[in-house]
Amino acid sequence: MPIRVITVMIEAIGFGILGFVLMELSGWAIHKYLMHGPLWKIHRTHHEHSESFFELNDLFSLMFGGISILLIFLGAGELDFRFWIGIGISTYGMLYFFLHDVLIHRRVKWLDRPRGGFLQGIFKAHQAHHQSRKKDGAVSFGLFFVPNKYFKNLKR
Repeated sequence: MPIRVITVMIEAIGFGILGFVLMELSGWAIHKYLMHGPLWKIHRTHHEHSESFFELNDLFSLMFGGISILLIFLGAGELDFRFWIGIGISTYGMLYFFLHDVLIHRRVKWLDRPRGGFLQGIFKAHQAHHQSRKKDGAVSFGLFFVPNKYFKNLKR
């Protein structure tokens, strides 16, 4: 395989990982400072019980998905960094949906909640976040990068 092909593949993987990591980091900041700040009226719907499948909070997913689609579209012609960062953000969104909406909140009842290991730690961190139904006082704003304390004393 020519060196150029290998370089392009490494760049693609690197930019995809970068998009994923940037999404988690920016998602944490947006969640903590905007969703639990001036955008609380929208995000509050996620902290309240609802019989509806959709929440006003789902607008955030549409916004992040739109950013991903825009980057993929803008970079598709050359398969440049925008395309691969968009793919990374899109991958984050798919994993977020699976972990957050399917496993944790069970908005789609495909699987049971995690009972052990890494997913159980993420579940515990998210439970801690939802202990507060108010704008202030919430903890653990990330989804994939959570404090180590939530992984202690887990079933293996």
